[in-house]
Amino acid sequence: MPVNDRPPDPVLARRARIARLCELGQRVGYVLFGLFMALIVLGGIIGFSDLVATAATVALVVGSLVLAPAIVFSYAVKAADREDRERGVGGPGR
Repeated sequence: MPVNDRPPDPVLARRARIARLCELGQRVGYVLFGLFMALIVLGGIIGFSDLVATAATVALVVGSLVLAPAIVFSYAVKAADREDRERGVGGPGR
């Protein structure tokens, strides 16, 4: 069987899926941090109502809960890819 006709490696497929989820988690987390900063500036300009303070707090907490694991898993995926390259296994066309 030619190299390109082999069925996909389930470990690499799962790693790619996790990498996509990490990317999405990082985007969502950073957007929530941006929203938090915008709400803090808005609160400084118009005053910190309960609504602004609550929205900023929720954005910060949810952003942290989403972003922290996404960053950790992203590093894990990159480390696994690097180890595979160093050992000469996995990856496209192998």
